[in-house]
Amino acid sequence: EKELDKVLVKGSHWAIEKGYGEAEDIVVTEELGCIKGANPDKVSSKAKKRGIPQLGTLGSGNHFLEIEMVDEIYDQEAAVAMGIGNIGQVLVLIHTGSRGFGHQVCSDYVALLGGAVKKYGISLPDRQLACAPVQSSEGQDYLAAMACAANYAWTNRQCITHWVRESFVKVFGESRRELGLEQVYDVAHNIAKIEEYTINDKKLTLCVHRKGATRAFPAGHPDIPDTYRNIGQPVLIPGDMGRCSYVALGTELAMKESF
Repeated sequence: EKELDKVLVKGSHWAIEKGYGEAEDIVVTEELGCIKGANPDKVSSKAKKRGIPQLGTLGSGNHFLEIEMVDEIYDQEAAVAMGIGNIGQVLVLIHTGSRGFGHQVCSDYVALLGGAVKKYGISLPDRQLACAPVQSSEGQDYLAAMACAANYAWTNRQCITHWVRESFVKVFGESRRELGLEQVYDVAHNIAKIEEYTINDKKLTLCVHRKGATRAFPAGHPDIPDTYRNIGQPVLIPGDMGRCSYVALGTELAMKESF
């Protein structure tokens, strides 16, 4: 459990320290693979027990690991910048998250925030939309626990990425560098983050909750790695089984309309 606490605080950096990946992977990971404010003390022992054996696993549902091929390119310059500029090029897409650990964190806080809804007089159309004011003790505790889940998820994907590389090296008998197994990007799509936006000509600090949606920052945004600063943030859109997946880019319009 002590080692898990390190994962929850350090995120992908824990994986790199243990030899699961390269430091350059972190550069092309949202939040550099570690969101600030994580506090393992705000996570239940039940969540930790579920998380310990599941680190480095895909899970069920619509989570998957898929070997893909570049079939169509819409922006050659951007594709080359992301290292995916050749038709027929083989890619690997990993879609997974914080596993049972994150599920338990969610369940724990839906129950806790149910009381907060009554306490703060909040009206909800659905009980699973349970919430609390961001600056309340309940809100701050949730953000600290959720940060732990996000860091677990980044670590999980980093470990799986490492083992995918090892598998390709074993099968093809070439090094990772020779095979070109570089990470394009890692981005979350179930997360709440504190971010700054200009709304009605005013710069505001907001808590942005993304459910089934990734951030899509435009070219020039300070949170985009230097590698992609001129093209915009890669936006990964996994398709269902048997359907195409897409790599899109954040734009100024997306930033204004949907963050």
